Amino acid sequence: MHDHPSHAHAHADAHAHSHPHAHAGHNHGPGNGHGHAHGTPDFNRAFAIGVALNTGFVVVEAAYGFLANSLALLADAGHNLGDVLGLLLAWGAAALVKRRPTARHTYGLKRSSILASLANAILLLVAVGMIVLEAVQRLGRPEPVAEITVLWVAAVGIVINTVTALMFMRGGKGDINIRGAFLHMAADAAVSLGVVIAALAVMATGWLWLDPLVSIAIAIVIMVGTWSLLTASLNLALDAVPDTVDRPAIEAYLASLPEVTEVHDLHIWGMSTTEVALTAHLVRPGAPVDDGLLSGVAHELSERFGVAHSTIQIESGDPNHPCRLAPAEVV
Repeated sequence: MHDHPSHAHAHADAHAHSHPHAHAGHNHGPGNGHGHAHGTPDFNRAFAIGVALNTGFVVVEAAYGFLANSLALLADAGHNLGDVLGLLLAWGAAALVKRRPTARHTYGLKRSSILASLANAILLLVAVGMIVLEAVQRLGRPEPVAEITVLWVAAVGIVINTVTALMFMRGGKGDINIRGAFLHMAADAAVSLGVVIAALAVMATGWLWLDPLVSIAIAIVIMVGTWSLLTASLNLALDAVPDTVDRPAIEAYLASLPEVTEVHDLHIWGMSTTEVALTAHLVRPGAPVDDGLLSGVAHELSERFGVAHSTIQIESGDPNHPCRLAPAEVV
């Protein structure tokens, strides 16, 4: 059925990992056209600072909420506590993806970053729902609040959340797990800005309904920004081809290789939020196993298409022993 499939299988995969320095700067991860599978930036410091600042802010905001008898501040403190949990979730996943493979988890725990980004997207949408629910209730019965206290606490929130978001902004372009952390902080900064605008408007006009109306507008903005994170995370969790990977171009490249007459069982998926994996069967009738070809294919897939982990199986195309995975509908 196969022309030394075990040898072809092993060599292509080994090559994809044999030159970490050569490929680190050229892998195009699923989050971006120029991610770095083996050289992902370390955001430990950003996570530590973000968690510390936001935990402290939650404590201060809750205390002032009690003192000012402000339900809005107490609700926002609860929302910010959820964001601290979101940061911890993303931080934990960023650490887990670096764990070495084991006999049980043969890919390591790379997929944890996909699960974390999906969970963070869901948390953000839940937070949006809570903001809208509270705002609608307050539209029906507007209540006076201590605007000056709310104003100053919200202003501090803008500074803390903006500083934290900026620390994650660079990584958010190439890693949707980091983008989830960035969106959490950016959303909080937007909410705090809305609180400031609403407080100033209420002080100037006396219109209490402006506060919940601004909250609803900000919730809509956050939902629009979160939707792309949710869909990208969900697609990666379902093993879809990452958005930045050109599957037809990869298939055309493999089909153009010397003496290859057919490409089938081609699968491309995200191992993590920054690494892409690929498996494929190449039919080369009568051709000997060529280690140089396999080495070159693994190198080209990494350099041109951002596939860090490729496994290629060579088949002779013997009609008496057809590959049962050849039909496109068979997985």
